[in-house]
Amino acid sequence: MPQPQDLRITLKLNGDTMQDESTADMIFPIPRLIEYLSARIQLWPGDILITGSPAGNGSHYNRYLRDGDVMEGTIAGIGTQRNRCVAAPAR
Repeated sequence: MPQPQDLRITLKLNGDTMQDESTADMIFPIPRLIEYLSARIQLWPGDILITGSPAGNGSHYNRYLRDGDVMEGTIAGIGTQRNRCVAAPAR
């Protein structure tokens, strides 16, 4: 990825845009996160670094995921991942 610090990230819930931000708005730039982590743990190819979430998560809207909801997360230049929520069976 030539410009990882300038990627548009969006999250749609049932077709409605809930999050729309850029990696340029991150508090810590990606190289700093990698430097910090790699000084403390060994990173391997395929590791995923979780960086948090912009405004627009469930607590922001007081709307949490329900059975049947469809989430679509997109990172410009990389692609879209689509997931349908399925409620866990009652115990």
